[in-house]
Amino acid sequence: MKLTVLGMSGSYPGPTSPASSYLVQAEDGQGKTWSLVMDLGAGAFGALQRHIDPFDVDAVLISHLHPDHCSDLSGFYVYYRYHPVKGTEATGCAPVAVYGPTDAADRFAQAYGLGDNESMDCQFAHNTLHDGHTTNIGPFTITTRAVNHPVEAYGFRVEGPSSVRPGERAVLTYTGDTDECDSLADLAQGADFLLSEAAFIDGRDDAIVGLHLTGRKAGDLAARAQVTNLLLTHIPPWNDPQVTLNEATAMFTGNIAIAEANRTYAL
Repeated sequence: MKLTVLGMSGSYPGPTSPASSYLVQAEDGQGKTWSLVMDLGAGAFGALQRHIDPFDVDAVLISHLHPDHCSDLSGFYVYYRYHPVKGTEATGCAPVAVYGPTDAADRFAQAYGLGDNESMDCQFAHNTLHDGHTTNIGPFTITTRAVNHPVEAYGFRVEGPSSVRPGERAVLTYTGDTDECDSLADLAQGADFLLSEAAFIDGRDDAIVGLHLTGRKAGDLAARAQVTNLLLTHIPPWNDPQVTLNEATAMFTGNIAIAEANRTYAL
């Protein structure tokens, strides 16, 4: 299993990275490579095309409906529908599976400006997430838990074949956007990689609750869950990433890094 960071900028695209988006890939027992996209924020669809043909995406998981996590579904829709060789208008190919919060299908259609009697159903096969939802996609088992954010939001625990320990399974946990909550420990327990948002800074953002983690909170989660690697993401360009890293390092003694756009990590 491998993780490619398509975008790690928090709340809006930055000068060096699109907003949140992550490509997770693994081979099944027959040699097919399966590809999941977790979130597709502003600017991320362009980055996706550097790494994979969008028609090879097997599923898209949307953690919540803030634009920095889902706005590039509009671009994906155009590509999947109107591509002159592969698109649904030309070939009638099957829609790609999209998993998202309640009413996600309507929100995506509205964002693109479709009319009342139009939908994206020919391009996206919509599935509604809920707390405790588990689904299998190819070699992946994905568990969804509700997290602490102002809108309906989820984190994901993705289990799949390890690319560094042949014959074993690896675990990637993605927090999505969240403040501290009990479900995070369940999602992260024993994970090989904890991909944790860390948008806030201690002492600066303390008055805002129920929105985001700090580096310290992410580090504390990593320590309590006994993860192997902590990858800090969703960092707004107005933050100094070194401050976030220092906060996390004070709480977690394992491997810590700031997520880098267009970098691939092996699990």
